Amino acid sequence: MSEARSIKRLVIRLLLLVVVMFAFGFALVPLYDVMCKTLGINGKTGDKYEGSQVVDLNRQVRVQFVSSNNVDMAWDFYPKAEELIVHPGAVNEMLFVAHNPTNKAMTAQAVPSISPGDVAVYFHKTECFCFTQQVLQPGERIEMPVRFIVDRDLPKNQKELTLAYTLFDITARQPPAAKVASNGG
Repeated sequence: MSEARSIKRLVIRLLLLVVVMFAFGFALVPLYDVMCKTLGINGKTGDKYEGSQVVDLNRQVRVQFVSSNNVDMAWDFYPKAEELIVHPGAVNEMLFVAHNPTNKAMTAQAVPSISPGDVAVYFHKTECFCFTQQVLQPGERIEMPVRFIVDRDLPKNQKELTLAYTLFDITARQPPAAKVASNGG
């Protein structure tokens, strides 16, 4: 009888451990986002810029654009230009090109990063293809816009920023059955 009781307690403890582990895993994503936003790490930016700013025409900031593919991503992916000279407070746009040269439909997700990381909070994306998954059919090519504002509160000694994207193949996680997005957004 004591052996059956001890097995029952063990099963209850293991089930409780599974529930706690699931809850912890579920809470990791929002905790990570809060931590990154608070500490300004991992290039998290002010994605939803609500303010309206006056353009500072007396100041210029160079924004460089870099793109790369994750190891298994076969697409061609690049910005239309390597850099833009912008005025803080102005709305700017850069187009990124994606082309699926394979013979199968694929789904991709772009992950942005800003460097230097400590000034990422001054970079506000108002529209970005990284907000949605991109589905391209074989041979399809699209131009995807990113619209952004460099905040007027960017420290005066900061003269350049780099916006980098890494493109990931997520076809296995999100099969391209339906076209999710055709032109970014």
